[in-house]
Amino acid sequence: MEPISIDDFKKVEIRVGEILLAEPVVGSEKLLRLEVNFGTEKRQVVSGIAKHFPEPAALVGKKCAFVTNLAPRTMMGLESQAMILAAGGDEGEPLHLFESTAPPGSPAR
Repeated sequence: MEPISIDDFKKVEIRVGEILLAEPVVGSEKLLRLEVNFGTEKRQVVSGIAKHFPEPAALVGKKCAFVTNLAPRTMMGLESQAMILAAGGDEGEPLHLFESTAPPGSPAR
């Protein structure tokens, strides 16, 4: 990947969101539908993390980092309004979410 400038990076809005609901997307083995509280609003997030979380309910209550200013994207008929950030998850490696204790809506700094 090519390096980006600090001005490019400043365009990315990363906020803490608290997962209120996590459920499989019907007809997909990869997708989970999340309802996420960002403090002043709730959004739907559709994420390809299902194989890493066979019991999606375990995600409820977690506060994680999300990119909140991506253009919405429709997957399996559901609009995703943010993207959860994670690391790992390749070749049997666990997927790690960027969890936080900050209040929902808090910006990353």
